[in-house]
Amino acid sequence: MSTTDVAPAGAESADGPAVAPPVNPPHTGSAATRRLGLAAIVFLALTLLFGLVISPPEATQKDAVRLFYVHLPAVAVTYLAFLITAVGSVMYLRKSSVYWDLVAGAAAEIGVLFCSFVLVTGSLWGKPTWGVYWQWDPRLTSTTVLFVMYLGYLAVRRLELPTDVRSRRAAVLGIVSFGNVFIVHYSVQWWRGLHQGQTLGVDTKMDGLMLFSFFVGLVAFLTLAAWLLIHRFRVAWLAREVEQMGLAQALAERRAETDATGLVGRSR
Repeated sequence: MSTTDVAPAGAESADGPAVAPPVNPPHTGSAATRRLGLAAIVFLALTLLFGLVISPPEATQKDAVRLFYVHLPAVAVTYLAFLITAVGSVMYLRKSSVYWDLVAGAAAEIGVLFCSFVLVTGSLWGKPTWGVYWQWDPRLTSTTVLFVMYLGYLAVRRLELPTDVRSRRAAVLGIVSFGNVFIVHYSVQWWRGLHQGQTLGVDTKMDGLMLFSFFVGLVAFLTLAAWLLIHRFRVAWLAREVEQMGLAQALAERRAETDATGLVGRSR
């Protein structure tokens, strides 16, 4: 065979056993996720346009209010992500489904990411309004506790334990941790602090353009979170598949060694 000849997939070569066909590495992208990612980019650009340029400054907070267009949407995404974690955890405990376990884990990572963004933007917003970047205000304190609890959840998911044991422990923690979301949300009503009260409600009094800018930001962050969640779930699924393949290969090699040892023993 000349150097330009190519053996067909699985064919026996002159130099050795059959050559396995090349396998394209899996990826997490699809036409739908590419469109979703493009939509997220467009809405994020619109959020910057409306938040920084078009919407007017607020009468009291002036330009500092522009952080509102990214801070509050991040809060909404954080709550939603942790809700998905709680639902996925409940479903896993009921059905022992790998799908729901991976959904819960992926959502928790997205929630921690956006919760950190909430803490950072909240601190930046606190400087011009409170005069300091940080105060142990009930809202800030409870949000920090929420952030740490879900960091603990993610740490549990990485413990060196049997997969089912680790997943069950993480599921219980994911359900319990979600209770703190209610504490964060109602902290401004239950305790007195520096943080402003409820921003949006039935009797919300806000300039129409400011309210529209907020909803653009909300759509942008929800779209971005959905894109991240889908990709993180697919990465986790592929990692689980690789782990299972590695385990199967290790078991097969162990059986082969056992069979070989048995044959040698009988031949003696």
